Amino acid sequence: MAILSSPKKIEARSFEIIEGHLRGVKLHPLAKPIVKRVIHATADVSFARGLLFHHGALKAGINAIKEGKTIVVDANMVKAGINKKLLKAFGSRLICRLDSKRVAKEFLLSSATRSQLAMRASIPWMKDGIVVVGNAPTALFELCRLVKEKKTRPSLVVGIPVGFVGAREAKRKLRTLGVPYITNNGRKGGSACAVAIVNALLIMASEEKLKL
Repeated sequence: MAILSSPKKIEARSFEIIEGHLRGVKLHPLAKPIVKRVIHATADVSFARGLLFHHGALKAGINAIKEGKTIVVDANMVKAGINKKLLKAFGSRLICRLDSKRVAKEFLLSSATRSQLAMRASIPWMKDGIVVVGNAPTALFELCRLVKEKKTRPSLVVGIPVGFVGAREAKRKLRTLGVPYITNNGRKGGSACAVAIVNALLIMASEEKLKL
């Protein structure tokens, strides 16, 4: 078997293989590009049926991007992977407060995790934007608390943290809030999943923009 060396050919062949795994899986037309990119990022075909979408999530996410709303993320790995060129085209800001001086100072005096404190510090940028949690279950728990207490209301929450402790429970909590979400069941997730979801939304928003 010949080994492909062209990046474009590798990507094209990868998506052909993924398309084969999606045969027989019923997906909303807007959900399919997201599912494909998550599988491409993880090589885990269980996401074909594993991703969960609130009924208003896809339109809410695309519209928030088209309106240039801020994207708040929980981890620098998520921030690093998001397509900055597409983001800039919409005038959107990308916020990660995890390493801010305020969070570092509060962490020394608090029993909360850095991820929780970073979510609290991000409140000014959350309203009507997109909040992405791809790393820490504690960040998603904190975000759920903030939404429940009406301290913020994002247009969309991408809640897909990974972990053996708390990840499953945090995702379950997210699904009870009524806010549009993209998530999954169980322990799987992570920064690569979160990045794939956001970049898929950015691409779809860009394609809609070109049609106007």
